[in-house]
Amino acid sequence: MDVLLIPGLWLDASSWRDITPALEAASHTPHALTMPGTGSSGADSAEIGIVDWVDAVVAEIDALDGPVALVGHSGGGNVVWAAAAQRPQRVARVVFVDTVPPPPGRGISEFEIVDGVVPFPGWDFFDTEEVADLDEETRAEWAARTASVPARVPTDPLPLDGDGRFGVPVTVLSGSMDEDAFRAAVKDWGPWGDEFAAIRDAEVVRLGSGHWPQFSQPQHLAGVIVDALR
Repeated sequence: MDVLLIPGLWLDASSWRDITPALEAASHTPHALTMPGTGSSGADSAEIGIVDWVDAVVAEIDALDGPVALVGHSGGGNVVWAAAAQRPQRVARVVFVDTVPPPPGRGISEFEIVDGVVPFPGWDFFDTEEVADLDEETRAEWAARTASVPARVPTDPLPLDGDGRFGVPVTVLSGSMDEDAFRAAVKDWGPWGDEFAAIRDAEVVRLGSGHWPQFSQPQHLAGVIVDALR
């Protein structure tokens, strides 16, 4: 199966470099993407929003034959869910890596804009449990490899039309919660809980990781993704 890998904010296609070998070994064809405007100046990326990121994924789906799987990390989960909503008959499964299916009209999150772009805010910006399993060497390497994202992308409302997406099978790879804990918690998450409840075929797998398992435990994450694409 063709597998589109969508990174979270500030990351590019190379962030999946330790995941793709396992997908290939399982006879999948991975396509790691870099989203439009990543690393561009404020002037060059001023008109780029979340819709452009979604359109880039939809274009990749349209360029392929047969069913595809979508894997989205963090904010990339918003992108793959909106792409699945546009092509529900083409998407065999959506895998969310430490994120959840977002409801219509919501953004990813809000971050400081500097010189017309959103730069990586640094590891200290995040909660301790999100970064606890990243050693200093890994933090230094990937902080140096991050790139800014267009200013509009994190806060643009996500377009989700129709209800076709609810028929697409979903796997949520949760960093800290097992399925029972996740299902109990998500009921209190308002629109996010409603969105998840509407999905007809959803499973939750606990990774036992922080927010960046592709860096902290890539072999385990790769194996779990392969299992999800069974």
